[in-house]
Amino acid sequence: MQKKIKMKIALIGYGKMGHAIEEIAAEKKHQIVLRIDIENAADFTIENLRRADVAIEFTTPHSATENIKKCLDAGVAVVCGTTGWLDQWNNIKQHCLDKDGTLLYASNFSVGVNLFFELNSFLAKLMSKYKEYDVMLEETHHAQKEDAPSGTAITLAEQILQQVPSKKSWVNHISDNPEELEILSERVGLVPGTHKVKYKSEIDDIEIIHTAHSRKGFAAGAVIAAEFVYGKKGIFSMKDVLNN
Repeated sequence: MQKKIKMKIALIGYGKMGHAIEEIAAEKKHQIVLRIDIENAADFTIENLRRADVAIEFTTPHSATENIKKCLDAGVAVVCGTTGWLDQWNNIKQHCLDKDGTLLYASNFSVGVNLFFELNSFLAKLMSKYKEYDVMLEETHHAQKEDAPSGTAITLAEQILQQVPSKKSWVNHISDNPEELEILSERVGLVPGTHKVKYKSEIDDIEIIHTAHSRKGFAAGAVIAAEFVYGKKGIFSMKDVLNN
């Protein structure tokens, strides 16, 4: 049985997700020692970061990489859930290694979504034998989400590309090219997140769907990830957390 720990957490990004994480952290008796948002960006300093054991970063694609670097420079483990910045992944990975730091990135922290990832990969492997089926993705999120497709949709697409040889790349639009995997994105209202993988043929369709009802699942998973990296060094994913 895992020993219960009490952590000091820095929240980098204090929007709706930050508030949801704070609620879960408080239930688990962790202490929030730093809350950073646009209004108090001047407080985002190395000195203030060093008060924390772990930083949980949920901001925007254009600021995530610098936020992660600053946390690593402070010697603080980082759990990052911001998507849309992975073109900089190799640079961030090297920075983490250079600093002998700790980084856990996930496109989605929900336990349910990570189970959905496993189901998606298994189904793609199974369906790759049946050439009469084509595959596509649909994802819907709230209107404030900046990146499209979502990080979760990209993870699902890349899993499919690994298993289905007929698909060579993904695109974020309708396509007539059979080698392209379509991801159709919709941004509307306050939807926390819905992802659908559809295999279709002339005879029938097969679909798997994950629908989030609130941010609570994402927030709970982020806190679980922070507990996992506490006291560790290295680069991790949610698969490491769930296999622990």
